[in-house]
Amino acid sequence: MKHIYGLSPVLEALRAGRRPIQKILIAATANQSRLHELTGAAQRAGVALEKRRRRDLDELTGQANHQGVVALLAPINSSYVDAEAILEAFNQSSRLPLVVLLDGIEDPHNLGAILRTCEGAGVDGIFLPEHRAAGLNETVAKTSAGALEYVRVARVTNLVPLIERLKEIGLWVIGVEGGAATVYSDFDLNLPLALVFGSEGKGIRRLVRERCDQIVAIPLRGYLTSLNVSVAAGIVLFEVVRQRETRVRRSD
Repeated sequence: MKHIYGLSPVLEALRAGRRPIQKILIAATANQSRLHELTGAAQRAGVALEKRRRRDLDELTGQANHQGVVALLAPINSSYVDAEAILEAFNQSSRLPLVVLLDGIEDPHNLGAILRTCEGAGVDGIFLPEHRAAGLNETVAKTSAGALEYVRVARVTNLVPLIERLKEIGLWVIGVEGGAATVYSDFDLNLPLALVFGSEGKGIRRLVRERCDQIVAIPLRGYLTSLNVSVAAGIVLFEVVRQRETRVRRSD
């Protein structure tokens, strides 16, 4: 049975209501005062709470840091949305579109961290390839700290046709990779935008890189030549936020 664990992820799953929760298991030794908000949210959602031995939760989660809370729910694949639904939503929004393409991110912890950053930056959608990349699972849900319940994630067979589709509807496709001549903060990000981030080891694949309108880099001052992809995503996404909010303030 599919499950998510941890106080924040389970609480956000209750609040968002995107996936049905069958019941919530709580360790019998858990601090009840710490779980007050969760208990209230479960009652309002009509979700049953059941006390279990902590060792039962340890076995269910593979000794993960579940904080004494595990929610049993429907298959997590139900969290994927149709790619066209993300694109069609642009027509109903007055904001400049902002989407993220993840080209082969294999570490679920990195994926979860990126989803959390995307939610905070107001990203309209995230696109993942179906093959050779991490998908949505319990580790991603836990690492995203509840963001998975709010962000719109689609899986596509191939990112290359998606990029062509994004260009057709007016988005600029910007790849982020070390060694590029253009610094990310020097580029005008006040555009309908799709940001592409590559895998932890190989970066953006050649065919995907060749179809980007621009490649930008984050300048590094130390001995290492690259950043963790989730850190890079945070830096560039919040530069987008900064540039767009600065333009709004100036227009006011």
